[in-house]
Amino acid sequence: MENSIKKKLKEGKAVVGTSVGRSDPWITELFSEIGYDWLLIDAEHGALDYSTIMSMLQSCKGTNCTPIVRVQNDDPSIIKRVLDAGAHGVVVPLCNTAEDAKRIVEACKYPPEGIRGFGPRRGDIGNWIDYFNTANEEIFVAVQLETIEAVNNAEEIMSVKGIDACIIGPVDLSVSMNLGIPPKWDDPTFIEAIDRISLASNKTGVPCGGFFPSDKIEWAVKEKGFTFNAVDDADIFLINGATSALKKARNAMSKQYN
Repeated sequence: MENSIKKKLKEGKAVVGTSVGRSDPWITELFSEIGYDWLLIDAEHGALDYSTIMSMLQSCKGTNCTPIVRVQNDDPSIIKRVLDAGAHGVVVPLCNTAEDAKRIVEACKYPPEGIRGFGPRRGDIGNWIDYFNTANEEIFVAVQLETIEAVNNAEEIMSVKGIDACIIGPVDLSVSMNLGIPPKWDDPTFIEAIDRISLASNKTGVPCGGFFPSDKIEWAVKEKGFTFNAVDDADIFLINGATSALKKARNAMSKQYN
């Protein structure tokens, strides 16, 4: 296997993705064809079982979009199953320390680098030897920084060998800082926390980014230099599109009857 977003990030290029938490492979198929570099299948907050996750991963096959699963936590048995189902990588939430990061890397890697047991059901069907020989290098391991503890330990987390990228969870980070929701994008203490993560990324050379709304993605890329970003998600696209269409229809109807 060859992981295209790992290659792009190593070359210093920025990649952009979005997330899907709805249990419908048609949605992942649609978004994987649009042109995103990567697609996050959200098993942390989405109501997805393993069979559905596998079907959603299958729907991305043959596209240039890299499918990644955000798992519920750093449990090795959970990480192993989504990788065996064919995920090209994982995003693991609530990574707060270097010790957390080391456990996550070990769960994603075959021995001697880790503890992942061998049994890829979809990793590379019929060519398991090649999969085994390339998986440790090509599986994408990203951790989510979303607490003030993670901010304080950002450089140590990014210094762990095997961490390919870090991604900021701005909503939970804002909550962790007692700033509430939505994130206070103009709050100096919130911006300082994001800048500390950015500084750690620059020091270690580990790419970083975040989950950003569409009105903040330009800021994230141009002002903060983040290269591993997700913009909005399928639910937001659905709600915004439906709301916009309804507004236009209501306006047309009001003009007709006035």
